[in-house]
Amino acid sequence: MTTFCLPAPAKLNLFLHITGRRADGYHTLQTVFQILDWSDELHLSPLATDELTFSCSEPALSGQDNLVLRAARMLLPYRKETTGWHIHLEKHLPHGGGLGGGSSDAATTLLALNRLWGCNLDADTLNKLGLQLGADVPVFLHGTSAWAEGVGEKLEDTALPPLWYLILTPACHASTAEIFGHPQLTRDSPPLRIRGFPFSGCKNDCETVVCMLYPDIEEALGWLKSQTGTGADGAVHTVESGLAARMTGTGSSVFAGFPVREQAAEILAQLPNQYRDKIRGHIARGVNNSPLHGLLDTLPDMK
Repeated sequence: MTTFCLPAPAKLNLFLHITGRRADGYHTLQTVFQILDWSDELHLSPLATDELTFSCSEPALSGQDNLVLRAARMLLPYRKETTGWHIHLEKHLPHGGGLGGGSSDAATTLLALNRLWGCNLDADTLNKLGLQLGADVPVFLHGTSAWAEGVGEKLEDTALPPLWYLILTPACHASTAEIFGHPQLTRDSPPLRIRGFPFSGCKNDCETVVCMLYPDIEEALGWLKSQTGTGADGAVHTVESGLAARMTGTGSSVFAGFPVREQAAEILAQLPNQYRDKIRGHIARGVNNSPLHGLLDTLPDMK
């Protein structure tokens, strides 16, 4: 058998409203997940034994608690094909950037090994397993840009315009647990009824707390807003049919959307020199369908 290379795409939260808090401590929300054509890569190589081994291009992420290994171990009780696999994770997405990299890595692992090991678990079962790893895993299992509610697991396909996104990621890691536990976090945004792009008047409810706790994120977001004409309410954009600057997830990445790539590239080129050592810039295209799902059929189906 050959080595298989599969993408684990990034996502953006085009907005994030927190609508309440459940008795178990989880927050209910409304968001739109935009899938991107920017991905980590998982390389799966068969082994002569039934072992499961793992490596990562970033040594700090190669430990036993990596979501790739945790996802793979969840499938061990269900496997019918006992071929062992070595999984190498090639990281391209910034760690801790709010782009869903770890969750996407886990989803790609679940979908790939479900097929390669002949587990034959249905989508509902995979979603239940995925939710144990993170609230963002289901959207990557789902495979399309989507409107999301609940804790992020109630998904509805959403066709989004083909924008190009300028993404800036400061060299800091915002703690999701700290942000969702912060007393000043907005937890009572009224639920939206209208689901049309460009989501005018929407915002990221985590943004105020994150910017208060992490000055580097506040600085990156402030600069991007100044370059894109985003007003204080987040509802104004100088680029027609684009999307105003805001933060994705709980950070640290911030973004703005543009109809053509050249507009995003022009702003990225203006990033001041004093930011270039501490802010990573990338341009990615928004896609409605995950680049992973079209490749799953290339894997052998071990039924």
